[in-house]
Amino acid sequence: MSASGRTSSATAPLARRRLLVGAAAGAAALTAGGCARGASTSAQPGTTSISNDNATWDDGYRAAGRELEKITGFALRPLSNPSVTSYQQVVQMTLQTSKASDLVKWASGYQLKRLARAGGLTDLTHVWEGYAAKGWVRGTSREAVSYRGKAFGIPLYESYYVLFYSKPVFRKLGLSAPGSWEQLLRCAEVLKRNGITPFLASQVGGWPAIEWFQELVSKVDPGFYGRLVAGEASYTDEPARQAMDIWHDFMRKGWMTPPDFDQARGPGALKEGTVGMFLHGTWQASGMSAAGMKPGTDYGAFILPTVRPSTPKSVIAESGVFVVPGRASSHEAAKANVGAWLTPSVQRVWSDFLQDSSANPTVRAGNPVVAELQRDIARNRRTALVRYWEASPPSLIQGNTNDLGGFMAGQTSPATTLRRMQERAHGEWAAWKRDEA
Repeated sequence: MSASGRTSSATAPLARRRLLVGAAAGAAALTAGGCARGASTSAQPGTTSISNDNATWDDGYRAAGRELEKITGFALRPLSNPSVTSYQQVVQMTLQTSKASDLVKWASGYQLKRLARAGGLTDLTHVWEGYAAKGWVRGTSREAVSYRGKAFGIPLYESYYVLFYSKPVFRKLGLSAPGSWEQLLRCAEVLKRNGITPFLASQVGGWPAIEWFQELVSKVDPGFYGRLVAGEASYTDEPARQAMDIWHDFMRKGWMTPPDFDQARGPGALKEGTVGMFLHGTWQASGMSAAGMKPGTDYGAFILPTVRPSTPKSVIAESGVFVVPGRASSHEAAKANVGAWLTPSVQRVWSDFLQDSSANPTVRAGNPVVAELQRDIARNRRTALVRYWEASPPSLIQGNTNDLGGFMAGQTSPATTLRRMQERAHGEWAAWKRDEA
């Protein structure tokens, strides 16, 4: 996850790196000096350039681009900025200039709204509506790519937050993937009794502190979670207090890793059997493969059960987007490629590369663990909830993430943390609405 969705666990995401006035000269120098890997952003016949902050996806873009080229005549040419810190700055500074790339990888939700509000993005509403007519996008995700009623982004992928678990460890201890809250607690108790830390929890890089917060609040009351991130409920309300108390109890019982445990070590910890369950996005499936773990044999995954059986089922969803700068040098080619991006043949290649789910709901994941999660979401009609990082104004999310990190480090109590989060929410929502007027 990153400025535009996701990247390595050790890399901090978009809103943590605020655009600083004093950084303008440095960002301009980075742009002039060619901070991105690959060729310049200027037009090259038969290609569209992509600014992105995750070089590990370059081969995937090229492979998907070969499929796009069969449809549109244009391949994809990734330009990867190795410094996520400078990525946001460079994109925002070049967006309305001739130096803008043809496509830009970005985050959805309020991260996208903030970028659209600044101007310089192409209205992609007609592209979105074309996909919707074919059933190639989920109608519920429209809001996450829109600003003031217009769609400015096309989904790049779709990931879900789940608990990966070690199948060998679970088999050895006579455990199975829990389907209820009581079963989840039993799994944690058995793992702890056998010297295995039940859950991985981390604040390394800052943003991971949101993961357990969003999961627990949504599994206490998904409706409340939706109202909370929309600024229509208070962080000091009972559902949020209950979620924080559960989290605090898990930490006191020694069920969670120390907050300085790097998530990059997660797949290895599952493989070694030192950690039983790892809460993360389904995009981590590629990390499991890199660690030599086979899906369905060495690891499985499940969605966190609701705290009460009667609570409606939900899942936290994450999706990065492609946006098209209005002054892109190959503007028509870029629009053609975003207009074909969700074609099943393209998504089959892209989804297989990521080992994750496609934003096109008709494309089944090639990874059997992720495919089973897709079936679970459809079978149980789980409501997809926007990931906390993109669900509210960026400055509010960043400050609250810092507070959650302090809570994980034992610096504040659940009540104090929530009070600080609500105080910030009051001011930041007022500022966002004032800027919208």
